[in-house]
Amino acid sequence: MLYYLFEYLDKTLNIPGTGVFQYITFRSALAVILSLMISTIYGKRIIGFLRNQQVGETVRELGLAGQNEKAGTPTMGGLIIIIATLIPVFLFTKLNNIYIILLIVTTLWMGTIGFIDDYIKIFKKDKQGLKGIFKVIGQVGLGLIVGAVLYSHPGVTLRKSADNTITINQKENVITALATDEKSTATTIPFFKNNEFDYAELLSWMGDDYQSWAWLVFIPIVIFIITAVSNGANLTDGIDGLAAGTSAISVVALGIFTFVSGNIIFSSYLNIMYIPNSGEMTVFIAAFAGALVGFLWYNSYPATVFMGDTGSLTIGGVIAVLAISVRKELLIPLLCGIFLAENLSVVMQVTYFKYTKKRFGEGRRIFLMSPLHHHYQKKGYHESKIVTRFWIVGIILAILSIVTLKLR
Repeated sequence: MLYYLFEYLDKTLNIPGTGVFQYITFRSALAVILSLMISTIYGKRIIGFLRNQQVGETVRELGLAGQNEKAGTPTMGGLIIIIATLIPVFLFTKLNNIYIILLIVTTLWMGTIGFIDDYIKIFKKDKQGLKGIFKVIGQVGLGLIVGAVLYSHPGVTLRKSADNTITINQKENVITALATDEKSTATTIPFFKNNEFDYAELLSWMGDDYQSWAWLVFIPIVIFIITAVSNGANLTDGIDGLAAGTSAISVVALGIFTFVSGNIIFSSYLNIMYIPNSGEMTVFIAAFAGALVGFLWYNSYPATVFMGDTGSLTIGGVIAVLAISVRKELLIPLLCGIFLAENLSVVMQVTYFKYTKKRFGEGRRIFLMSPLHHHYQKKGYHESKIVTRFWIVGIILAILSIVTLKLR
């Protein structure tokens, strides 16, 4: 909202200094500062409110050191992340930008699913929470919306790196593009030259009109990614500071991708896909990263609040939509390697247990316990050490992801 006010003050009233709001970097700086302030200052009040409402975590007996000490700790702390993200977004972004609209919808949609799940666990005393089928339906519904909008909305276009050339008239300070933007379902394949792949090519066997059927491939892929990443974030949220910290690292890396992909000069220099209007997501990312870091103030060991599914499902959904929007979804296994490892550890554990029980009459396990972070807890590592090492791995993966901008 403030963006439009300052745009009016600049272009209509010509007030000096108000034009600074046109810069994404300036608005991103304001967004991260405000989100940090909201999450740290008002986060304490939200935690107090949750404690007064007896919104406490019910801890299952898993045989982990220090586990019982966490019983009664306020949960639903994801509300802090959501509030601290959306307020700066409404103030500092262009609210008519389709990418911002999608991210706001994602935040509210996944936050609502997570809130319902937490509500059932806490107030209905049902440890299972929202039934898995309803979670999946919610995730698939969001995937349908995001996929359909990205596929059909006229504001979602791109310019492939092969055509992404510009000329700069320094004398007149004018940038001229030598190609036009187009609708496409192309994405980026990391570590390869000429690394753009169009999902529509998978349907080339259908004949000359195959591109008009690209949605048959694109939308299911979007659904799968949103479901997988949100569940991965949900599984990662098991010990103090793990999900928030690793997510903040991934989000900052995505912020770099959105900024360069949405800037015609940087995208041309790096020879990557130019995605018009996507740079605006940098402001959202700044607010989201600030909210995550501010939440860590209270969620770091020993945590005084847990994010619950309200936060973890929201985090996973937002990261997935960001990656898809900037056409970097194939980087998710690397960028979100922690989420992937947590997901795989559960799948491997359950699959192997069922297989050995059927074959040998006794279920056997690969890990001492899954998800993966519980395996290390069972081995005797303190959760602070586990979290710190997972953060270090996350930073390494984020750096490797950013390096793909030039390493091909």
